[in-house]
Amino acid sequence: MWNDRYAIEDFVFGTAPSQFLVARQDYLESGMTALAVADGEGRNSVFMARKGLRVTAMEAAPNAIAKGRKLARAHHVEVEFVEADIFDWDWDATQYDVVAGIFFQFMGPEDRATVFDGMKRAVAPGGLLMIHGYTPKQLEYGTGGPGVAENLYTEDLLAEAVAGWEVLCLESYETELDEGAGHSGMSALIDLIARKPG
Repeated sequence: MWNDRYAIEDFVFGTAPSQFLVARQDYLESGMTALAVADGEGRNSVFMARKGLRVTAMEAAPNAIAKGRKLARAHHVEVEFVEADIFDWDWDATQYDVVAGIFFQFMGPEDRATVFDGMKRAVAPGGLLMIHGYTPKQLEYGTGGPGVAENLYTEDLLAEAVAGWEVLCLESYETELDEGAGHSGMSALIDLIARKPG
């Protein structure tokens, strides 16, 4: 499904980075290593690379990776694009200073718990987990996201996911998004940034 969705010439979610990453970019320091989870067409991994991070982008859809490579070339940056399914990723192979998951709400609670656990293991001690997505109120707006209530995030859910970590940011809010045809209009969003004990 996702590979078909990315088969069009246009970038489904635009070429600009997520507003979340732009707003929180002070957490991104040159020289850091980063993993962009379910990175799509590369807009977020390329942005982090432009900030001087050494980025690995995990994405299952070859059509999306092709666009990501094109975007990286256009910005004269290097990103290691890896074609991989999120459920098959070896979370224990490498630890990163930043693990970022942005708008990857295509899984239900059980799979999400497994993926969140893996993402946390992939964060180096003292490193950052960054998650951005939609809250249940997004169902009222219908301007993006899965349209499935159980896939959406609440502050309590994310706080529980990082219990024992230092929560640097946990905020739900509503704002206008203009991120390609895929994310356009008033949206109910949530940001989490947490530091792993180290």
